[in-house]
Amino acid sequence: MSIATSHRSTNVHYGWVIAFTGSAVIFACLGLGRFSLGMLLPAMSASLDLSYTRMGLIGTGNFIGYMFAVAIASSVARHLGARLTITLGLMLVGVTMMLVCFAEHYVQILFLYVVTGIGSGLSNVPLMGLVSHWFLQDARGRAAGIMLSGNGIAILCAGLYVPWINTQSGLEGWRHGWLTMGLVVIGVAIMAGGLLRNDPRDKETTPIGNQEASSIVGSDADAAHPGKTKRIMVHLGLIYALFGGTYVVYATFIVTTLVNDYGFSEQVAGNFWAVVGALSIFSGPLFGWLSDRLGRRTGMLVVFTLFTLAYGLVGIHLPAIWLYASIALYGIAVWSVPTIMAAAVGDYLGPARAARAFGFITLFFGMGQIAGPALAGFLADVSGTFRIAFGMCTAATLTAVMLSFFLPRQRP
Repeated sequence: MSIATSHRSTNVHYGWVIAFTGSAVIFACLGLGRFSLGMLLPAMSASLDLSYTRMGLIGTGNFIGYMFAVAIASSVARHLGARLTITLGLMLVGVTMMLVCFAEHYVQILFLYVVTGIGSGLSNVPLMGLVSHWFLQDARGRAAGIMLSGNGIAILCAGLYVPWINTQSGLEGWRHGWLTMGLVVIGVAIMAGGLLRNDPRDKETTPIGNQEASSIVGSDADAAHPGKTKRIMVHLGLIYALFGGTYVVYATFIVTTLVNDYGFSEQVAGNFWAVVGALSIFSGPLFGWLSDRLGRRTGMLVVFTLFTLAYGLVGIHLPAIWLYASIALYGIAVWSVPTIMAAAVGDYLGPARAARAFGFITLFFGMGQIAGPALAGFLADVSGTFRIAFGMCTAATLTAVMLSFFLPRQRP
């Protein structure tokens, strides 16, 4: 029996309003707040004379802030509610992005981008918790996928907008980029505050999905075995750490690699990045749907295999034509893992503990993100190329394939 009842005054279930508003939130807090950095870095480096190591540390600083926020986000959301926490987090992202526009030194940018990471974490973690409140197991993957598609839209926009603003404004165009994108984030914060709701009961409705089809591995029976639950969460966390430490190296340095190692212009590199964004719009919904049908374990086996191929094609420095294949594989897979993870924690632990569980595995994810850019930047400074860094990413995602194989199967 389906309990996907609609709100009394409309034929559209309010859960879909939550999902598409969530897509706008992700577009702002992660898509613009984090993934626009890769497009902005070449111009910032030329303007401020940044080394590869410092470029990597700017990305790492953002993830340090994000990791701090992850540690406190579930507690803050319990006191303020997810809706207010997300709105305040977005405001923090928008204000600090605008302030980067006025920075004159590396240390100022690093500090501000750490605070941007705090705002991103305060927005993202409670939002992923809302997935398990508004959607049952057979619909969670699709809902999380819709939300994560906001990242792809932001990457597409940044890939087209940043080269254009740099052409219009010259060497200081990156400053205008930070300012205008920060204003967009502020606008999304206002929208999110008006549309998000903490629970279906706030709209006098029930979650979307089929109750009988929703077999939750983390049932009450499993709650009596905290050791089993902890093992599953650590297992998911280790996989998530490998994703965090690798995808961000590609996101941060692929444009720099295209410009410095392959000799592409910034405009052409931006077009490559826009292709990643366009493909990644479908990444979350596609693999969310796939994991709803085939299971979270199978979904992760597929996507980490795609990542391994994508990183390997760049790491072994094949002719430029192979970059198209690498970028296509990365783009179609990039938001699949957060989508599957957001659904998996609800499956294993249930809605009441989903936000806290997602926060727990995101700590692993954050540690991977902290280590990845800094290590990749250091290796590039030492070797003069990112080939070793992408080779390291290939080995890490191959390890994630093996770890995914040993995930517990969900009961039919």
